[in-house]
Amino acid sequence: MVPGTGLCTIVGIEGSFSRRLGAQLAVQSDGSVVGSMADGCLEQQLAAEIAGGGERRVMRFGAGSPLIDFRLPCGGGLDVLVDPHPDHLASATAVAMLDRREETSLVLPLGPLAERHYVPALRLLLFGEGPELAALTALAGVAGLAVESFGKDHSALALGQAPATLTADAWTAVILLFHDHEWEQALLEWALGTAAFFIGAQGGAPARAERAVRLATAGLPAKQIARVHSPIGVVQHSREPMALALSIMAEVVGAYEAIHPHA
Repeated sequence: MVPGTGLCTIVGIEGSFSRRLGAQLAVQSDGSVVGSMADGCLEQQLAAEIAGGGERRVMRFGAGSPLIDFRLPCGGGLDVLVDPHPDHLASATAVAMLDRREETSLVLPLGPLAERHYVPALRLLLFGEGPELAALTALAGVAGLAVESFGKDHSALALGQAPATLTADAWTAVILLFHDHEWEQALLEWALGTAAFFIGAQGGAPARAERAVRLATAGLPAKQIARVHSPIGVVQHSREPMALALSIMAEVVGAYEAIHPHA
């Protein structure tokens, strides 16, 4: 974090709100804001509070606030830690750890939320062929997600071999989109040996049954085999590549949100 930057953190939520507990925004020395909490009015108010300096404080906005002219769009109430002088070294350390895809946290000096936890951004490793792979790769890119896509002709892939140069951490989803299912075996054995929070593979009922038999024959226990989500996606029987991509994205993002420490 750049010196002179203030930090605002949601430390309490009453009622419904569109951000999670721990949501943050930074107010830079020129008054510009990085991040968002509501519809813009709250951001302007917080920028003014940071510009005014003073001590760290927890402020109430919305329902129950003494600021009677200020209302939140959802009608709820927020407690926000306004910190004009955050620990910039600790913040920079947290950013560096996230860049290395490591979990980290910041101790909060005031308010009911004692610690703000951070986890690496959602990452997608996609393997497959044809328009389904292309559609999901494009959709993830448009969504701003970290995505790496590997077709059968990619130099990192070879039939029957695990990808030697790839890793999947606990915040990575591994998705297989093959019509030629013989490509799956080595990739699934590799994926099931990682900490990937989500492993999915497309395929109809016969393909799913054959997949389970192959994995069991390779010595994988039933608990591991059950980690493979298939059929994949929240919409059953998606027949179009983009519809399938949207369906998969919805399931993966939902699974990622569910394991967020401030979900």
